[in-house]
Amino acid sequence: MALADADIAFATDLFSDLGHVTTRKMFGGMCLYLDGTVFALMSSDSQLYLKAKGDIAAQLAADGAHRFHSMPYWSISDAALDDPAEACTLARRTFASLM
Repeated sequence: MALADADIAFATDLFSDLGHVTTRKMFGGMCLYLDGTVFALMSSDSQLYLKAKGDIAAQLAADGAHRFHSMPYWSISDAALDDPAEACTLARRTFASLM
């Protein structure tokens, strides 16, 4: 099942305060890029995940986030999905873990 245009718009709107966010559809879902670096994905069932490594990944797991398969992508809480400022703060923290 491919993502709807509304799902793509939701994700790009949610992270619009980060800066230049672009998307690329793949495998029924999409990757989200910040300045050319993948920082998140949306699965074909419209679930958003942030890419994270190290301490922030461990913190996400401790907070109840679940992984996207065995990849380094972690689910975003409902609270963050409802609050763009919180979602962007979390995305900045996870993005920093990738650098």
